[in-house]
Amino acid sequence: MKSTVRHALLKPSLHHHHRTLSDAPSIKWVRDRALDHAVEKERNLKPMLNLKTLINYEPSKSLPLSIIAQNRHSLKIPIRPIDFIRKYPSIFQEFLPGGIGINPHVKLTSEVLDLDAEEQLVYQTENHKQEVADRLLKLLMIGRINKIPLCLLECLKFDLGLPQDYTQSVVPEFPDYFQVTGNAGNGDLSLELVCWSNDLAVSVIEKKAMRSAAGYRKGMPIAFPLQYSRGFEMDKKFKKWVDDWQKLPYISPYENGFNLPAKSDESDKWAVSVLHEVLNLFVPKKTEKDNILYLGEYLGLRSRFKRALLQHPGIFYISSKVRTHTVVLREAYKRDLLIGKHPLMDMRSKYIHLMYQVKEGDKSKSGQKTGPRKAAIDSKEGEGEEVEGDESGEEQDEQLGGNLDSEFEDESDDDDYVDEEDESDDNDEGESVMNRGRLSRHSRIEVKRPLANVSNRSARGNPNKIRDPKTPRFSGRGEKGGGRNVRGRSQERLDVPRSRGRTSRNQRAST
Repeated sequence: MKSTVRHALLKPSLHHHHRTLSDAPSIKWVRDRALDHAVEKERNLKPMLNLKTLINYEPSKSLPLSIIAQNRHSLKIPIRPIDFIRKYPSIFQEFLPGGIGINPHVKLTSEVLDLDAEEQLVYQTENHKQEVADRLLKLLMIGRINKIPLCLLECLKFDLGLPQDYTQSVVPEFPDYFQVTGNAGNGDLSLELVCWSNDLAVSVIEKKAMRSAAGYRKGMPIAFPLQYSRGFEMDKKFKKWVDDWQKLPYISPYENGFNLPAKSDESDKWAVSVLHEVLNLFVPKKTEKDNILYLGEYLGLRSRFKRALLQHPGIFYISSKVRTHTVVLREAYKRDLLIGKHPLMDMRSKYIHLMYQVKEGDKSKSGQKTGPRKAAIDSKEGEGEEVEGDESGEEQDEQLGGNLDSEFEDESDDDDYVDEEDESDDNDEGESVMNRGRLSRHSRIEVKRPLANVSNRSARGNPNKIRDPKTPRFSGRGEKGGGRNVRGRSQERLDVPRSRGRTSRNQRAST
């Protein structure tokens, strides 16, 4: 039966053997503001949760600031830890144990502890454990890999909605699903499939096809839902290529499609089906591009995943927000809101709301660095460390957006991820920075010039404005300010020749 199905799947490729991905037209990617906002809403959420978990695992429910600084990169904290902690006073609280001004500690506020207790209740429910087990089993069956290293699952743990101790709290409860194998001494542990489940080896898009179309059988064509960004221009060549691609037979991600030609349209559609199903397994229906490529490398589909992201902007969207590239499944979102509800996503929304909740007492203290306690913590934690502002995240987002196509250069000659609007924004920003630099240099140099040349500088600054040499030498500020001139000097003093100052100095010298 398997050979019959595989023969039926591969038979249409005889008709399409001349069409490959290299025949696909070039694609101009356009930014989707709504999906960018969906990604940007979770800025700093993961590092906050990482730090919260680390502090919560301590017996004292607190952690020295020096330990946090040492683990900054593993926690993925984007700025100085002390600045990150003070950025969210509703989450973290600084204190000095023993009342002495050394070795500052950080603990969690009562509000975030309440949310953490509520989150743990979600993880402990039987429904969530069953759902997590099904997700892991489906991930093991995708591409018939049957085994996944725990280090790879560690990268996907946040997106899969796994609890921190899933190897102790979930895996032992489903011995007929999977088991942990390998040598714990050298860290070579993997989650291995125990029993294949035909009921779960059905993709999301196949379930929709079975519900909507009567008589659907494996190997029949299934069209993927397509949504394009506003402003995306689809020419006739690209539209024809997509229409023909949609008519190809759908190969389940739970089938082995490695025997298909690597750069054929049939192989591309199978890779898209695998990537589509993986994103559907994730709770937020999105993940960092590095996670996708990491999983693709283990599956042997890294290059195919890259091409799938390039050639199908109507199925996948890549956002360059929050200092990274995020792959978003378009059909799972309506504007910036996730369509499907999930208890974990509700919890994360509560965390985000608490992160940006400002206490009344902190409003007056924001932006002030006073007091010996705060100065001691600053000097203790910030010594020898480069200061990084969180505001640089926006500039990094723009740079990431501009560098997208260079990362895929080895896969296609037509890679184009840069939005024209982003290019113009970058150019305008660069010009404004250069102008500010020139203006600041002029301002520093011209302070030493005679005051009588103020009006001449104003005229030079505006080439369309020609000053009459007979007009009084008033500055623009003086004209707007009811006759007030530069530095509050009177007109008579401005008209005094400069030789007067030299005469006074000569007289004092002779005296």
